[in-house]
Amino acid sequence: MAGLKVTVDRVVFHAQAQAPPDRPYCFVYFITIHNQSEIPVTIRGRKWVVREDDGEITAVEGDGVVGQNPLIHPGESFSYNSFHFLRTKLAVAEGAYLGLDGDGRRVFTRIPRFRMEVPGGD
Repeated sequence: MAGLKVTVDRVVFHAQAQAPPDRPYCFVYFITIHNQSEIPVTIRGRKWVVREDDGEITAVEGDGVVGQNPLIHPGESFSYNSFHFLRTKLAVAEGAYLGLDGDGRRVFTRIPRFRMEVPGGD
């Protein structure tokens, strides 16, 4: 949708996280969804694709964003953070948010590709 923009504000490796043994690398990412359009938008769902360095691809789909269906008015934004556990020290993530505008039309906006990489990982 024109006027709806997503920024990946920060990606942090969380070395101290209590990660499952089969996915020992935890990353916290901070995202902002900006509504620069003239109409309110409600985010109803998301789809992520995470490609790990060894070729494994994980697709994550779900309702809302962090358990919410944020209504973002024109000129406003919605920020949140979440996390992902990886098997490898490097992965690339990207995706999209799906929603409805104030007139009931479906909207779609991409989540820009970003890297999750363990610092000094080889």
